[in-house]
Amino acid sequence: MSRGTGADGGGLVLVAEHEPEVAELQRRYLAREGFTVEIEPDPSRAAAAVARLRPDAVVLDVSDTPLPAELYRRVAEAARPAPVVTVTGPVDPAARRALGDRQVTRPFAPRVLVGAVTDALRRGAGGDDPGPLRAGRVTLDPQGRAVSVDDRAVALTVTEFDLLEFLMSNPGRVFTREQLLDAAWGPGAGAGSRTVDVHIAQLRSKLGDGSPIRTVRGVGYVLDP
Repeated sequence: MSRGTGADGGGLVLVAEHEPEVAELQRRYLAREGFTVEIEPDPSRAAAAVARLRPDAVVLDVSDTPLPAELYRRVAEAARPAPVVTVTGPVDPAARRALGDRQVTRPFAPRVLVGAVTDALRRGAGGDDPGPLRAGRVTLDPQGRAVSVDDRAVALTVTEFDLLEFLMSNPGRVFTREQLLDAAWGPGAGAGSRTVDVHIAQLRSKLGDGSPIRTVRGVGYVLDP
């Protein structure tokens, strides 16, 4: 039996991830949010691990398998009604549709993955695609990793996108530079606080007058809803 969980954390998450360092990073971040985490180092055995553990949610790495859609199908069927968050590499848009509604694309910030798991649990296994995030004139599509201001597409780097997604997922909340470093680069990445200022400046420049990111003097940054 699964342990049961809610939107505020808790419950058992199975992480099926082929890279030990990435799996450990996911475990640490999910544990911080109150989740119990079990790691399956061989994603091809994830369905069996699901049957044994009955987790509340599954994080499934399909980036290193030749048949990602088939692996996802087997794990999703075994996990039902628990939601499955799929970790992918570069995927053709047509193939992506066969990998579920909850996807995180490598490389990703740990906080983005935690947000995907939390949102999946909030909505349940049969929930709808959470859809785009909006703040003022800015629209961000987490699934397609696309950003636009009004009807103008904006090209962002991976880190710029992760920073913006993190801020847009937490509107009105002030974050220090250290918290943003942790969210977008991960612990121990070696980047300094000046790196955050540089990336925020680049984001603001690309978003133009539509940028909802505001500096809180002496503290850090906040995204105005």
